[in-house]
Amino acid sequence: MHGDNQDFYRIPEERDMAAQFLLLYEMSLPYGLDLNDQINVDKSATKLTITLDDVSTAEMQEFITRGDNWLKSNAPAVMNSYPAGQAVMFAFIGRNNFDAMSVGTAIALILISGCLMFALRDIRLGFISLIPNLTPPIVAFGILALFTQEVGFWSSFVIATALGLIVDATVHFLSKYKRARSELGYSAEDGVRYAFSTVGTALWVSTFVLVAGFAILAFSPFKINMMLGVMVALTIAVALVIDFLLLPALLIALDQRKGEATNKLKVASDDDTQTVSDGNAPAST
Repeated sequence: MHGDNQDFYRIPEERDMAAQFLLLYEMSLPYGLDLNDQINVDKSATKLTITLDDVSTAEMQEFITRGDNWLKSNAPAVMNSYPAGQAVMFAFIGRNNFDAMSVGTAIALILISGCLMFALRDIRLGFISLIPNLTPPIVAFGILALFTQEVGFWSSFVIATALGLIVDATVHFLSKYKRARSELGYSAEDGVRYAFSTVGTALWVSTFVLVAGFAILAFSPFKINMMLGVMVALTIAVALVIDFLLLPALLIALDQRKGEATNKLKVASDDDTQTVSDGNAPAST
């Protein structure tokens, strides 16, 4: 039109002229194509599509808020429309899901510790169980942070998925340790050796099977499945290392402190008894 004169590369000032150009453009489209994906049938509304690079959830939510505020400030009320699309949907789903899963995981940890306190009849062991259950996901995400600074939608499922698996190793180890201490009368060191001899092999074999099973998901072309499998496998492997290294050392250290405190109380009680006995002794003549 107009011999490709650049002066006419603008919106016409007259509405009827704009309508004629739009009609001419629609008629020139190939067969089967139209503008219904951009403009509605009665030409009363149009769609604005924005293409972005890879942005984080926080950046997407900030961008949505800025765009919505700009539209309300600079456009008529009839044009106000909240954005939609997959990026918008997953931005809010990811945030809400992460917050809900965090609360659920915290409640699960509290309930698991409470069940262990009831089953083992030992409040101290129930609190100790929080460390090997909570530490593996933290260590796993710390290892991930060495390679990337961002996590995706999959991150909210990792802890909840892995928690139900890593708690098994903790339960078996603590139950055998409790039996060695209370029923067999072993010392803290011998109790740890007893736990290793009874459930050690079973723990590393079951961990190997679980790690291999979840690691298969690393070959998935769907990134959510791939990262979920990798992180759960890493968390389970870290949990075994913590159960074999940190948990025994923690049990021995706490039992030694408990023994020292008990000995101090016993010595103090003996001294008080001796003092009372000396005070009641008859005077010599």
